Amino acid sequence: MDGVHDLGGKQGFGPVRYAEGRAVFKAPWELRANALYGLGVRLGIMNMDEYRHAIERMDPRHYLSACYYERSLTGFATLCVEKGVVTREELEKLAGGVFPLALPSAEGRPNAEPRQTFAVGDRVRVKNEFVSGHVRMPGYIRGKCGVVVAITPAYPFPDAAAHNLQSQDEPTYDVAFDSQELWPQAADPATVHVGVFESYLEPAG
Repeated sequence: MDGVHDLGGKQGFGPVRYAEGRAVFKAPWELRANALYGLGVRLGIMNMDEYRHAIERMDPRHYLSACYYERSLTGFATLCVEKGVVTREELEKLAGGVFPLALPSAEGRPNAEPRQTFAVGDRVRVKNEFVSGHVRMPGYIRGKCGVVVAITPAYPFPDAAAHNLQSQDEPTYDVAFDSQELWPQAADPATVHVGVFESYLEPAG
């Protein structure tokens, strides 16, 4: 989906700030929030694509103001409410106030039909598609051409898995893009590698 979470390739955010040896968790609740979604996946309450999509569905103002683990907790809590594990009223009683959840989900989609398999060395184009549900295609590669340099084993197709739709597992292709193909007049020469699901690709004419 096209949302505020898809920041790859965006300009104006400045350099990435980081510090060597910085603690992963700043507070005990962050560690618990991180453990909860892993437990939810292990217990079969949700899958990883549902979890990712729940975070994508957060209100944009909440998403941009929240820290990483608050987003994680919001996504987990949203899915627990949607799946009947807990009610919003129970959450808010425990929280002692309003507990913001993510917005409703849009519809997902099955695998592309027909779709084509590719081999290392093939030149491919990312389909110029706009998807309202979950998608694992970064916006900055949409409509761009690159070369397949490696192929992974098949994985669940995220556009369907995030919405509990039946689908076939697909490989992802490690596609090498020229940075100046992605951002003409705005990038230094470089090669950018992106894992791209089969349904997102077509032959480059």
